[in-house]
Amino acid sequence: MQNKLLIFLITFSFSSLWAQVEEEKVPPFNIKTVAFTQGGNSILPFFRLGESFEIQFDDLFGNEADYYYTITQYNYDWTPTNLAKVEYLNGVDNQRIITYENSYNTLQQYSHYRQVFPNRFNRITKSGNYMIKIYNDSQELLFSRKFIVFEDQLNVRIGTRRARDMEFINEKHNVEMSINYGDRILQDPINNVKVTLFQNGNWKSEIKNIKPQYTIGTELIYRYDKETQFWAGNEYYTIDNSNIRMVNNSVARVTSGDNIYNSFLYVNYPRKKNVYTYFPDFNGNFIVRNINTENPDIEADYSWVYFTLDAPTFFKNESIYITGMFNNYSLTEENKMVFNKQTKMYEKAILIKQGFTNYNYVVTDKNGKIQHRDAIDGNFFQTENSYTAIVYYRGNNDRYDRVIGVSTTSSEVIKN
Repeated sequence: MQNKLLIFLITFSFSSLWAQVEEEKVPPFNIKTVAFTQGGNSILPFFRLGESFEIQFDDLFGNEADYYYTITQYNYDWTPTNLAKVEYLNGVDNQRIITYENSYNTLQQYSHYRQVFPNRFNRITKSGNYMIKIYNDSQELLFSRKFIVFEDQLNVRIGTRRARDMEFINEKHNVEMSINYGDRILQDPINNVKVTLFQNGNWKSEIKNIKPQYTIGTELIYRYDKETQFWAGNEYYTIDNSNIRMVNNSVARVTSGDNIYNSFLYVNYPRKKNVYTYFPDFNGNFIVRNINTENPDIEADYSWVYFTLDAPTFFKNESIYITGMFNNYSLTEENKMVFNKQTKMYEKAILIKQGFTNYNYVVTDKNGKIQHRDAIDGNFFQTENSYTAIVYYRGNNDRYDRVIGVSTTSSEVIKN
């Protein structure tokens, strides 16, 4: 009996040690404009337990294909949870997405899919990290997206300051926060409460596993000098092709060759050495819009958007990508710019649904690591970013990480 128990403990320890961190799967080329929405608007994927939200996407094949979804819970670090699915999901998943429409009066045909949660087949019953996975009718995984379900259990206050490190005082934002749990009983909050910070909803730049620096009564204080700092970046560029046939201050030229629109943007130049200039943006988000229609979900068209960047000094071992929430900040070949030796400029064409789209340029080294310090457009403390704190808690006898608080702030009200 003791030998069996010892074998079980060893097996459990090794399985925990080697638990694989789940990553999002990038969708194939035909799947576009994946978004979590509420009220028809693309939003950050943080939802209160029990409230309604949707996931939407387009299939450019436009053949009304059958797609299925599953919902899986994860620990705070995106390793598999110890709970069985019936413990966090009331009902069954692996359901077919039955709400879809075909595009109307567009050059690019597509089928637009929508799935609302909760629905008559299933309902999430526990807070935590989740991932929705979309499969085709052959049960092949096409893509997946992370989202978080939270409870309002705590008073979470969050704010931003300029970096305390004088070396980066003009280039970084420092996030400070406090958590007041009042008369709520939290077991060993110093070790059992963890915080993850997000900048503009970008999973790739999150800061994880932040523990309280110290406590004052029932308040957990986070006032680190370096551990909670983000590179400030610069304001996003914005594409406005809501009237897809017209030029404006972002679109220099429009054509409609090959049965699809082509939107040629003005050439962008590095802003790193320029004086900071405020440009209103959506902090990386996008809005699908066709100003001539009433239902942009199926009446907004797609166009090839041509990006041009005049930045020859980066032509070494670095790679440059075009990112934003429209492509989930994905560093893939589809979003990677190509250096044109004749024009001495970086160029790329990306198929994007019309509307208002934020984007920026990201530089990576030869190993794929993002070079925040050497950002093409620089880092300015005046930049307005959105910051979100996710508060996790797992009691000594709990089997999963609850999300017991969420708070969002803007660096527009940054303090010195």
